[in-house]
Amino acid sequence: MVETNIDDMNPEYYDYIEDLLFDAGAKDVFKTNIMMKKNRPAIKISVLVDMDDLSKIEEILFLQTTTFGLRYYEVTKMELDREFEKMDTLFGQVTVKKAYFNNKLIKSKFEYDQCKAIAKKYNLPINEVYKKLNLLLNKEHENGQ
Repeated sequence: MVETNIDDMNPEYYDYIEDLLFDAGAKDVFKTNIMMKKNRPAIKISVLVDMDDLSKIEEILFLQTTTFGLRYYEVTKMELDREFEKMDTLFGQVTVKKAYFNNKLIKSKFEYDQCKAIAKKYNLPINEVYKKLNLLLNKEHENGQ
């Protein structure tokens, strides 16, 4: 994990920097609101990264943010086994992410970016898109697929 605290940067830049970090191999990027010395509100940027990509992440954080320093610590991450499947829906094919624990399917969900695109394309509230798609997913689960 690589972290830095920033209290003096235009907040509009965070989205751009996050994209750069992911493009450079970051496994996860998150921002936390914190209070620094002298009661300054700030953002802590945390980047989960493999050692192979560390130098690229360092370069981005030093060149693209106002930080003067970085902190590092080792973390262990456990993830569920996943599989991605295309599912035929009333909106066309949509990707479903399925998660397994001990080889048993325990959760499924549609990919957000595709649901967002469907909502825009059909001028529907995104919660309606999920409602319609989840009905199909629930039927699939009931049928044991």
